[in-house]
Amino acid sequence: MLFPDGFPAAPPMGWNSYDFYDTTVTEEAVRANAEVLARELKPYGWTYVVVDIQWYARDAGTRRQEYQYIPFGDHAMDEFGRLQPDPARFPSSAGGRGFGPLADYVHSLGLKFGIHIMRGIPRAAAHRHLPIHGAAGVTAADLADPGSICRWNPDMYGVRADHPAAQHYYDDLIAQYAGWGVDFIKCDDIANTNACPQDPYSAAHEVEMLHNAILRSGRPIVLSLSPGPALVEKSWHYARNANMWRITDDLWDKWPDVAAMFERCELWCDHVAPGSYPDCDMLPLGRIGRGFGRERDTELTRDEQRTLVSLWCLFGSPLMVGAELTRLDDWTRSLLTNRRLLALLDPTARRCQLYRTAEGAAWVWAGADEAGAPARVAALFNLAGEARTMTADLAEAPCLTGAPAPAGAEELWGEDPAALSGRCLRAPVPAHGVRIYKLS
Repeated sequence: MLFPDGFPAAPPMGWNSYDFYDTTVTEEAVRANAEVLARELKPYGWTYVVVDIQWYARDAGTRRQEYQYIPFGDHAMDEFGRLQPDPARFPSSAGGRGFGPLADYVHSLGLKFGIHIMRGIPRAAAHRHLPIHGAAGVTAADLADPGSICRWNPDMYGVRADHPAAQHYYDDLIAQYAGWGVDFIKCDDIANTNACPQDPYSAAHEVEMLHNAILRSGRPIVLSLSPGPALVEKSWHYARNANMWRITDDLWDKWPDVAAMFERCELWCDHVAPGSYPDCDMLPLGRIGRGFGRERDTELTRDEQRTLVSLWCLFGSPLMVGAELTRLDDWTRSLLTNRRLLALLDPTARRCQLYRTAEGAAWVWAGADEAGAPARVAALFNLAGEARTMTADLAEAPCLTGAPAPAGAEELWGEDPAALSGRCLRAPVPAHGVRIYKLS
């Protein structure tokens, strides 16, 4: 989904509250993390600050041993059934100001502000037959589709496709968010409506309504769709209506989850383009898990963390880190500030997979900028549980066709350069690790 100025021309990068706070993030925490992002990571391209799920829930996290999302919870909303930030957690929202003051603060740091929403209309608004703002005689009950629900979150009903006021509802909602100064919307239960396995893209009409509402708002808001896995056969529809769409379910700090992303990236690598980004999900790095009741440092090894970041960058995925940034350690900071690696986030680049072994333990990727040399890169990924020496014949890479044989291979994480013999590249790669090279 491109705006007239080509916005956004590169995969969005930023911080999202989910991995550390789950449903319990507060304004104080958002401000503190935004300050670190502005001070330490913004120079490297990290610009978005995103408040994730249930910012409207007054009782969020109070029954975490039983529920992640409390059924029939206590939600802050206005007289028109529009969800509002919980003023106890977001004090600056009091008096009907919504996220405006917090967005203003984030903008004052030179950053952009985003929120998570669930698709549809609040169930509580439908049950109470609250009026729709600006639609005389229409109530939330008229628009709600009681058969369109989320499998894992009890807050919303889907919006009916056939009601004449349905688009107006989304127009009004997005106009409110635009008035708050929102720059990024992560909409959930929409890229894959997995409560409907017979029709996993049953909310396609709501994707279109959101797209239309954003265009009508006049504000260049990034639209991100969750959860995954997105449907590759619907790639054209995602690209027409959104900027990002999740190609996986929630990704956490488990090596099998990271290893599984290689096949997903293989499936989606030809669909990365300016303004349209298949999304590999958040980076579960640093300090995470407090809101889930198990605060910890990421359980991925350092080699596994490098593999994750290398694949995301080479593939061209958006980058959203979920760590508590006020406790950012030097190692995690080094992963997020590697300029040579982040430079790979070029949506015009051509990326190709040279090969993978039958058992999927070894993968080789290569890439070039739109013109070919000099921004050529090759990556050796070792998914096996033991170190191995890997070889890549770059002559087999269609994205490097016609390029001269490299004279050198600089490792982007600062490891030893690869051995070169003509167009063959050879290097030892640690277990679950990567060696990624810029070719000269």
